[in-house]
Amino acid sequence: MDAQWDDMKVFLAVAREASLSGAGRILKMDPATVGRRIARFEAALETPLFVKSPQGYALSASGDRLLVHAEAAEQAMRAGAEALTGPSDTLSGQIRIGAPDGSANYILPQVCAQICEEHPDLDIQIVALPRVINLSRREADMAVTVSAPTAGQLLVQKLTDYKLHMVGSHHYLRKHPPIKKLEDLKGHKMIGYIPDMIFDQELDYISNLGVERVALASNSVSVQIKLAAQGTALCVAHDFSMPAHRMLRKVLTDKISLTRSFYLVRHQGDQRSERLNRFARALTKGIREEVARLEALT
Repeated sequence: MDAQWDDMKVFLAVAREASLSGAGRILKMDPATVGRRIARFEAALETPLFVKSPQGYALSASGDRLLVHAEAAEQAMRAGAEALTGPSDTLSGQIRIGAPDGSANYILPQVCAQICEEHPDLDIQIVALPRVINLSRREADMAVTVSAPTAGQLLVQKLTDYKLHMVGSHHYLRKHPPIKKLEDLKGHKMIGYIPDMIFDQELDYISNLGVERVALASNSVSVQIKLAAQGTALCVAHDFSMPAHRMLRKVLTDKISLTRSFYLVRHQGDQRSERLNRFARALTKGIREEVARLEALT
């Protein structure tokens, strides 16, 4: 049984990383050893778990079926270990959060710093990526998202709404024609996302405004806001980002005012982990309070 559970952990690592070398880095194991362990596991189960190609290791139909049970076993082992240690007033160990770069840059640093101050033995890792975090590959223990996923065995909780407005720096607005109506935007340069790199339709702000050309583009909203703060053009920015960029001013607030939402997404099986439940509660409270605090300053 112990050997099978060890092989199951190797299987999970290869399934999530799609390569022997990636799994080896996680397991601190030589890739050749990972390959032998997978071969042994497949022989014991009498079925191939992966389809090997130049692109890496993809799950076979049998591997795909096994993955659900392997993750359930992993979650049960974690819950069992926590049950043995008993409840604690403080959190410890490592927890990784995935988030789009807007929340990762302007919200999570303050929230996570406060949680760490209250729990000195806790290590928090923030993975800021301009794409959807893949929880099934364990890229993170939980993720902040801008839309609620509808597929997969996930726990989804709405965190809070947030506001966005069209903004420009005071320097830019002084040097360019006044903006009093939507039609006036045609005479101004725009900053936005790279169209084919918009990973969630909730982020497609510019096209919904009828803007035909984006002169400056980035897959990072933080880069977009910094470009606007330098006085180069206009962009749509989160209200919660504006206290960090005091030179920005809202324009057309009566015509352009967007509301979006943050969600906390977790593995469904993790609801049995009181440690992760406690952290999720602290994170939820912190994000709600920080968004409200920052928006009140604009």
